[in-house]
Amino acid sequence: MFRRPPEDKKPVVLQILPALVSGGVERGTIDVARALVEAGWDALVISAGGPMVHDLTRVGARHIQHPLGSKNPLSWRQNFDWLVDVIHKENVDIVHARSRMPAWISWRAARKNKVPFVTTFHGRFPDTNPLKKLYNSVMVRGDRVIAISHFVAHEIETRFGTGSDKLRIIPRGVNVDLFNPEGVSAERMIKLSREWRLPDGVPVIVMPGRITRWKGHDVLIDALTKLGGQPVHCIMAGSYEGKESYKAELEEKIAKAGLSASVMFSGSVADMPCVYQIADVVVSASIDPEPFGRVMIEAQAMGRPIVATDHGGARESVIPNKTGFLVKPNDADALAEGIRTALALTAEQRAVVTETAVAHVREHYTTSDMCARTLSVYQEVLPLSPNAG
Repeated sequence: MFRRPPEDKKPVVLQILPALVSGGVERGTIDVARALVEAGWDALVISAGGPMVHDLTRVGARHIQHPLGSKNPLSWRQNFDWLVDVIHKENVDIVHARSRMPAWISWRAARKNKVPFVTTFHGRFPDTNPLKKLYNSVMVRGDRVIAISHFVAHEIETRFGTGSDKLRIIPRGVNVDLFNPEGVSAERMIKLSREWRLPDGVPVIVMPGRITRWKGHDVLIDALTKLGGQPVHCIMAGSYEGKESYKAELEEKIAKAGLSASVMFSGSVADMPCVYQIADVVVSASIDPEPFGRVMIEAQAMGRPIVATDHGGARESVIPNKTGFLVKPNDADALAEGIRTALALTAEQRAVVTETAVAHVREHYTTSDMCARTLSVYQEVLPLSPNAG
């Protein structure tokens, strides 16, 4: 079915996503591109661009800027013809789509060029009606379909009937060299603490993640009011770009609860390892199930106790009562109790949590493992093994 790449060329893998702005999908794309380059392959990415293009090119990958994620029907035919031409001219051997709209274009273009097509199912993509289910179905049309968790894999199997012959489960990974509790200097922590004017001797609760309704920021605010007057300082660490109205809504709720002096929105933070390091407790309060939940593995990699809602990917990555605490979703009382339990850990208990959490992530959730397993999928679909070229 597929054309065979010439024996004297290194394989070219084309990853396609809407943009390189921020987020786990984008970071995973760059991580895999780096692994491809280090393995001697050619890594090519198409997106509409963004600040992370620099990170991509820095690892030795190539980027072509083009808005394949456009939902304007008038652009679809033009984008298809353009992509067919790019796949041919760049001698692409594998096309890997990471988002639905560009997946529809790239699936047809890959078939036109007779090259393998791989998808990564990053989210839940609810089927609210038959048309939406059809739109979502492109993500299971790959010759291999990568699910980022067992939770997502189960959804794919249940909703689309995708079998184990095509489905591969590859959890997201964390860079344990970067997210290393021993790698954050005291100077970095002092600098950030002063910048944020953190009060001395007050426990710090950090909730990383984009400011959006389903992440459960309002539930955390309610939980803070139920801590019985226990002094804490809470940092909502994540971008609120495009969500300014919701942030204002949360700020009004914080003010009414009398918490304005103890809750802050930091916006995007470049030095997330340092943010985790200054935290006494990390919270993930998502109302809807996280398809995977990068916060969980980043917190554990930094040896910090995580209090997370008991559904979705958290059930896979958090070891209850050993590396963190799972609580009932959308329940402020349960979340408050989880936070109280984490804050009440003795120094000896925290040391055990740190050791267990760090070891757990390094055994199961590293970037290097994620990339190695992704390249193994590429080798499955590549007509000619790269080692034979």
